[in-house]
Amino acid sequence: MYLDEFRTLLARHARSDWTTAVDGVLISKVDRSDPPTPSMSGTILAVIAQGAKRLALGDRVFEYGAGQYLVASVDLPVTGQFIGADPDRPALGFGLVLEPSAVAELLLQAGPGHSPRTTSGAPSGIAVSDASDELLDAVVRVLRLLDHPRDRDVLAPLVKREILWRLITGEQGAVVRQLGLADSSLNHIARAVRWIREHYAQPFRVETVARSTGMSVSAFYRNFQAVTAMSPIQFQKQIRLQEARLLLATHPNDVTGVGRRVGYDSPSQFSREYRRLFGTSPSRDAVRLRDTYAPAGASVAL
Repeated sequence: MYLDEFRTLLARHARSDWTTAVDGVLISKVDRSDPPTPSMSGTILAVIAQGAKRLALGDRVFEYGAGQYLVASVDLPVTGQFIGADPDRPALGFGLVLEPSAVAELLLQAGPGHSPRTTSGAPSGIAVSDASDELLDAVVRVLRLLDHPRDRDVLAPLVKREILWRLITGEQGAVVRQLGLADSSLNHIARAVRWIREHYAQPFRVETVARSTGMSVSAFYRNFQAVTAMSPIQFQKQIRLQEARLLLATHPNDVTGVGRRVGYDSPSQFSREYRRLFGTSPSRDAVRLRDTYAPAGASVAL
């Protein structure tokens, strides 16, 4: 019912940098199926209007197509690829950056009697569902505002709140709700994820990071695995290698130096683990990186 207009609006307003005149709203238009691209997911709602996307997180694979959405409640290292996109039928997607403060404000306004119940433990940091008609309707209405600058500044924030509420009260409401709860298991793990990302080149003890979240080591392992599909050490390795790939795009002739910068003392170990993740050696991969990364600031989930 809404997909035809959804596709038309996305195609008309797509930019090369994926941004729009509405803060936090992104549009993707991709006319080729490139090899899988590693990046960070961001905390985002991504809704597909045309085409399909495949996203890998650790050993989990998520696939979503027209009329479906993906929600990422933690900024995670993922690998994404559009499926079957071509110039005659490009992949089209809508994205909304999810802000914990906006989720918290809505939950506070709704009150305990109206907010959806949160499940115990930490949910997966990424989930996929079919988009309801109510959610698609709100997404289309915020896109319509791109054609009406006079109304946009006043009405866009209201429609964005509605989109967020549709998520909170929808099938993946527990995932989105925990994004706005300071004491939720997901937010404790999100803080640990941020710490590891900021200190990825340094060795660390899992016990120390677990203590910083207020969890026992066993609870921390269990919840970290549930959210990220990886152990803390596997997560650090993924971040190291993705950062190395970004550095190689600008330093293609310094493979050994890049390996050291991201925390590898052994060049052979760096090359071996890089090849295992990306399917090719660091030196060979460096020559094709500039053309395969998504636009700066864009989420690979979109």
